Amino acid sequence: MKWLIRYFFKTLRLVLSPIILLLNKLTTPRGITRDPEQQQQIDAATRQLALYQFRSCPFCIKVRRAARRLSLNIEQRDALHDPTHRTALLEGGGEVKVPCLRITEHDGQVRWLYESNEIIAYLQSRFAA
Repeated sequence: MKWLIRYFFKTLRLVLSPIILLLNKLTTPRGITRDPEQQQQIDAATRQLALYQFRSCPFCIKVRRAARRLSLNIEQRDALHDPTHRTALLEGGGEVKVPCLRITEHDGQVRWLYESNEIIAYLQSRFAA
């Protein structure tokens, strides 16, 4: 019985993933417009961030859309298909759970932020105009 449930959800993901990605592509939000100097400062600050994510995860899409609305160029790391990123997420953050934002502070200390709503709140508090 367990295999039947697992097979059902695997099939459901295979069917829904392309639909979710297509809808996301068709309804991509516009980013805010900043003057070039201010955008360069934002881009420099976002170099200290990395988003560990799965491409078709709804919560990851939610975070990517929020970053797009704020015009943030955050490095996206695929923790599903790239074993290097998956291992880094497990060793650094303690668990393979996405979305996860890796934040490198000015003093070099690394902080791992899980939960899509917390990540979005952090991005809005730090980068909102």
